[in-house]
Amino acid sequence: MLTVGVDLAAADERTALAAIAWSPCGAELRTLELGVSDERIVAAVTECDKAGIDCALGWPEPFTRMLIAHRDGHLHELPPTGAGSAWRRTMVYRTTDETVRALFPGLIPLSVSADRLAHAAMRCAAILAMLAASGVDVDRSGAGHIVEAYPSASLLRWGLPHRGYKGKAEMPVEALPSWLDLGPHAPLMRASHDAFDAVIAALTARAAALGLATTPDPDQRAVARIEGWIAVPTAPLTALVDSPASDG
Repeated sequence: MLTVGVDLAAADERTALAAIAWSPCGAELRTLELGVSDERIVAAVTECDKAGIDCALGWPEPFTRMLIAHRDGHLHELPPTGAGSAWRRTMVYRTTDETVRALFPGLIPLSVSADRLAHAAMRCAAILAMLAASGVDVDRSGAGHIVEAYPSASLLRWGLPHRGYKGKAEMPVEALPSWLDLGPHAPLMRASHDAFDAVIAALTARAAALGLATTPDPDQRAVARIEGWIAVPTAPLTALVDSPASDG
């Protein structure tokens, strides 16, 4: 199996791509690149078995309905008196964002409708369209070729450092299991949090491919296909390989 992870930014120079090849006893980081174009992402995702993209795959459905209503005249659904903050929250956070917050209190995904993440999400929407046009099964709920990854949630689930590492001189590469062979890519992974997150996204894609990540409940699937769904691992990192090599 080959999994790809993409840490998507609005600009190519801040975008990273990782590819991990899997065997029964371990995994090898085959590719780690920084400064990645849309075309490179499409080519890599098309060739892999499962891809994880660290970016919101869609916008909150209430937010898009509000924009359309505002464009066409005036809002039809007004917030109840005194409940404006709660009403706006439905525009700011997707169903999957609220689900992650319930799983990990204190971990708050960035808002795709009210944060700078929107710039990357616009780029992501174009990339998803390019992938779909090339025949890739793009299902924003994660049921197809692609899943939405949230490295902080994956790291937290796996018991690895998930806060503050982006401000440090080196990424916590040593915390990763020994069965993941970083090869010549370790220096870049240490130096760049974008590269580090791309690797975590590729690991998350493996978890999703094995059925070891969260999926939307039946009553959430319809909205997840519109808004996207964050795949949070449900098993330890060791579950990603059948018989991981010993730490020795």
